[in-house]
This record gives sequence, C-alpha cells and structure tokens, in this order.
Amino acid sequence: MDKADLAWVSVSTLLVLLMVVPGLGLFYGGLVRAKNVLSILIQVLSTFALAIVIWFIYGYSLAFTEANAIVGGFSRMFFSGMLDLNTPSFELAGSIPELSFAAFQATFAGITCALIVGGFAERAKYSAVLVFTLIWLTFAYIPIAHMVWAPGGWLFERGALDFAGGTVVHINSGIAGLVGAYVIGKRIGYGRESMQPHNLPMAMIGASLLWVGWFGFNAGSALSANETAALAFFNTLVATAGGILAWTLAEWKYKGKPSLLGAISGAVAGLVGVTPAAGLIGPGGALIIGIVAGIACLWGVNGLKRLLRADDTLDVFGIHGVGGIVGALLTGVFNAKPLGGPGLATLAEVPYQVWLQLEGVLITIAWSAVVAWIAYFIADKVCGLRVSADVEREGLDISTHGETAYHR
Repeated sequence: MDKADLAWVSVSTLLVLLMVVPGLGLFYGGLVRAKNVLSILIQVLSTFALAIVIWFIYGYSLAFTEANAIVGGFSRMFFSGMLDLNTPSFELAGSIPELSFAAFQATFAGITCALIVGGFAERAKYSAVLVFTLIWLTFAYIPIAHMVWAPGGWLFERGALDFAGGTVVHINSGIAGLVGAYVIGKRIGYGRESMQPHNLPMAMIGASLLWVGWFGFNAGSALSANETAALAFFNTLVATAGGILAWTLAEWKYKGKPSLLGAISGAVAGLVGVTPAAGLIGPGGALIIGIVAGIACLWGVNGLKRLLRADDTLDVFGIHGVGGIVGALLTGVFNAKPLGGPGLATLAEVPYQVWLQLEGVLITIAWSAVVAWIAYFIADKVCGLRVSADVEREGLDISTHGETAYHR
C-alpha cells in the first residue's frame, strides 16, 4: 500500500462529497423558485444517500467484479472479502485499499443519481424520486459503469476512453433527466410565467463548490498521487476557465449582456467536457474542449432545448448530456500524441478512436433512456410520479415537506 496514494484518494472522495453536499444542492437550490428550494435540496441529499447504501449492499460488486461484459457478480456484496478486521488485513486495489477505491466510486454513483433530479425539479413526488433512483441506479448506472470501467467490461475491452465519467456519469444522468422531463411533463405555466432562479448568489456558491470538488472527481480518478493526477488537475482548471469565458462571451454577443447564470453554467459545461478526457489529453486539448463545451452547452440550453420541447428544469441534458457527448468524442481526438496527448501514436489512429468513443456515447444514450423510461413507468404505478396541480402551485416545500426556506 502507498500511503500518499491512500491520502490522495481519501481526500478526493471528500471532494466529490463536497460536489454534491453542499455543492450541487446549493447550485440546484439557487436555480429553482423559492417555494421549491427545500424540495430540491432533500432530493439531492436523499438520492445521494440511497445510492451510497445500494453501492455498499450490491452496487460495487455488480459494477467492479468480473463476471461478464455487461455486469459483474455478487462476490463483493456488503464489501465481502474486502477486509478482515480480525487479522487485520485489507485487500488492495492497485496501491490503495479496495475499501478506499469502493468508497471513491460510491460518491460517483451518488452524484450521478443526484444530477438527474434537476430534469424534473419542481413537480415530481419525493417518493417517486426514490423509487426511480433505486431502479435506475441498479439497471442503468451499474451496468454502464461495469461496461466502461471494469476489466472485462464491453466498452472497456473495446478500448473506449472515459477517464472520470463522461459517459458513466454525465451522458448517463443527462439522458435520464431528459426522459424524466418528457415523461413527467412540463411545469404548470411553463413558457407563460416567469420561472427565474430565485437566488443566484446561492447558485454561484454551489457552482464554485462544484469546481473545487471536481478536482477530486477528475484528478482523483488517477487513483494515485502521480503525474496523471497532476495532469488531470491542471486540465480541470484550464478547461473550466475556457468554458466560463466561451459561454460568457458568446452570450454577451448574442444576447447583449453577460450574465452570472451564464458564467456559472459555462463553468459546469467546461467541467463536464473535460471529465472523460482529464488524464488522457494535454493542457492545450483541455482548453479547446472547455471552450467547445461552453459554446455547445450554451446552444444546448437554448436552441436545442427549444427543438426538443422538453421542460428540463435545470438543463441536465443541455449541460451534462451535451457537454458529456462533446467531451467523450473530443477525448478520442486530443488523446493523440501529435495533438499533445499521451495516447495514440499517430493522427491516423484518431478516426477509429473517435468511432469507439461514439459507440460508447450511443450505447450509453440508448441504455440509459430505456432503463429510465421503465423506471419512471414503475415509479408512476407504485406511487405516482407527479404532485397534484394544487401542490405544484403552492410549492413542494410546504406541501410535501412541511417546511419553508424563507420566513416573512
């Protein structure tokens, strides 16, 4: 065991926790209307917690043990065989305890589930969110994580590259959120009433915590305190800066004013874009990916959103889906050594690698969409997906949770 590696992965796990609680919670919370802020906070917190428990019971085992190309086995249920406290002895995953690797990966499963709730925010039943999360995590997140990251996994063996979760986390959650927006339907008054974010300073704080935590997400995925972690760390810094500037300048040009909402959205777009590439490309490629993702996601939450006619409340697909697709495909380009990456020897290899990346994107989209639709269908039959019109108008905070964020 390497103590430096253990320390880095442990800190990275805490940083991913920071991304969700409080980062994503505050980001999402600031973007909804005041009457729904507590509902989105508890949904983020609860889906994350549910994912951690499922990960311990059977999620990690099915995702990361070897069985077949689609899913793993049950040998690590309840982390069985991972540690013996009588001896004491700990199984290793590389240079760190397997327990630490499993904990790190648990936070990835958790944040993916928490991201989805932004797609149907302000109108979904709390009970339905939990039922959906249980089903989707089991049948979408776990198999895709196995296919992409586990030895023997279908896409892993094909050679698809995903350093920290472009397909597994972002495209996966983006598609599930978009399907949810379609299935649950638009919010009452959508397109006719103002539905502006109720607290942009709160959203700014959340986005800032996301950026800080993302260094654990990306650089921690090196699973070691080494040069790859250093590369992923800087790439996470520069790509995000590129995303902020690209979104802000493009918005300024086309809308006449640069907005804080645009700047923080650009930050998340840059972060999402560089995630699959972080340790697999050079800094120049990271900056380009951040810029392209910023502009692509600006289109994703405006032009594409209008084309799709979906009320994706917090633009889960427009940013995480679109940014994840851009990042996944460009990883296949900038991984090449002639373009500053550490991987492909020649540019002639790029088209095939991009094809492999596209395979991963398309399989993730199809798999996540089908499982999400089934999960929403079951959740609807079990407890009903959507709150009543009266509850939606009053706000979920007081109606569902008996609390209010702001007292007059």
